[in-house]
Amino acid sequence: MPIHKKKDWSIPEKDATDEHVYLNRRRVLTAMGIGGAILAAPLAFRAIEKMVPEPKPVAPPEPDPSAGLYPVERNAAFVLDRPLSPEDDVLSYNNFYEFGSHKSIASAAQALRIRPWQVRLDGLVERETTVDIDDLLKTMPLEERLYRHRCVEAWAMAVPWSGFPLRALVDFAKPLGSAKYVIMETFLDEDMAPGQAASWYPWPYVEGLTIDEATNDLAFIATGLYGKPMPRQNGAPLRLAVPWKYGFKSIKSIVRFHFTETRPKTFWEQIQPAEYGFWANVNPDVSHPRWSQATERMLGTGERVPTQLYNGYAPQVAHLYKDRQDERLFA
Repeated sequence: MPIHKKKDWSIPEKDATDEHVYLNRRRVLTAMGIGGAILAAPLAFRAIEKMVPEPKPVAPPEPDPSAGLYPVERNAAFVLDRPLSPEDDVLSYNNFYEFGSHKSIASAAQALRIRPWQVRLDGLVERETTVDIDDLLKTMPLEERLYRHRCVEAWAMAVPWSGFPLRALVDFAKPLGSAKYVIMETFLDEDMAPGQAASWYPWPYVEGLTIDEATNDLAFIATGLYGKPMPRQNGAPLRLAVPWKYGFKSIKSIVRFHFTETRPKTFWEQIQPAEYGFWANVNPDVSHPRWSQATERMLGTGERVPTQLYNGYAPQVAHLYKDRQDERLFA
């Protein structure tokens, strides 16, 4: 049996620098005219860290006033092929760049003020309007769905979202026939969210879907998680869940739905279009430029399982792309 001796320089995966932290520093160093050879220098890293404000102390958040709406009835049409991920792991391992470019932002994200919260519906609609979140929740048909969630970084989870079909919100907005896309936008408040002070990001976070994608049965606006209102770090009070796409498409804390005939340039697409495209559909056979997408690491257990085409939802969504095979659908 071969014996593998651990190298002196090797580190466990859990201690490795987060991919986007590395990329952020590299972009800023480039903008500062600092060459690639200095990237590893401690002084350079400390210079970057000083450019990002320290999170302010966070007081215990006010209770979510929508708590009485949950739990909601589960829709039995949406089932899983795997156990639900542990709630504690899902609530503590998060991407939310408004509050920091690392996974341990749950505490900092408690600074997110979720009331008052209004949602703007505008653009190519019959009548532009702004609706209060609590009025919207009373209007929408709330239900629970069990969904797989796949991050572009090759980790995955299985979660019980509460919320309503995005189709219901589209119907509520009454888009004109000329509308081809819906653009979603998050809040902009760098005093509340210190990550938004990072000027190398194109704030606010923007994502988009075609109208056909937005009205697909799977497209979901999540307002709760594990039978309770949506936690702040997971995207309260409104987040998108499109389970056949990589997780960066599932924009958090939405304040605006804008209907347009023009395809948007989305947040990560502006930053690195070669790695994070508009479509971002899951495909095990199409690797990220820097890692394979053939398998995924399950949150909670660390188990490696095979990645599925469209994250296992091909029967429901593959038809959306049959006329777009000349486009880069899987990045």
